[in-house]
Amino acid sequence: MAWLYVVSTNDPETVYNAVRLANVSLANNKEVNLFMLGRGVEFNEISTEEFDVNSQIESFYEKGGELIV
Repeated sequence: MAWLYVVSTNDPETVYNAVRLANVSLANNKEVNLFMLGRGVEFNEISTEEFDVNSQIESFYEKGGELIV
């Protein structure tokens, strides 16, 4: 069974936590897809020092997750 996480916001904290949850799922050997829509497509522009979205996305790719934008 595959897991799908849908992100439709550009709020750094929300996106960070969604991708972090996706990474935990990958670490538990789940097949995971992230689907970005609406303002969620701005995910690569919203990293902050506190919520480093870009590092979470990099980890997601490294673990074999699929990102759909």
